[in-house]
Amino acid sequence: MGSREHPCLWNLVTESTSNDVKCNLFYMLTRRLPRDVAKSKSKTLLVKMVSQAGTGYTFNTKRNRLREKLVLLHYDPIVKQRVLFVEKKKVRSI
Repeated sequence: MGSREHPCLWNLVTESTSNDVKCNLFYMLTRRLPRDVAKSKSKTLLVKMVSQAGTGYTFNTKRNRLREKLVLLHYDPIVKQRVLFVEKKKVRSI
């Protein structure tokens, strides 16, 4: 980081004698400290939907975390018609 980004911090650091001390002080003054706050859970999930026609066709879709498991009518290209799809498992949080 240059002196243009943090002019007042850089002035404090340049009063030190050695370059190592300057770099260490500047790093300590400008780095972000970790927060002691727990991460919040995401609001949406990516879930895998499985065809109930027995074809093994699956697709992924998003759903709200607080919502119940999804059951959808969706097009299955193997049987070439709309069939019931049921949520099989959570793929990941989004």
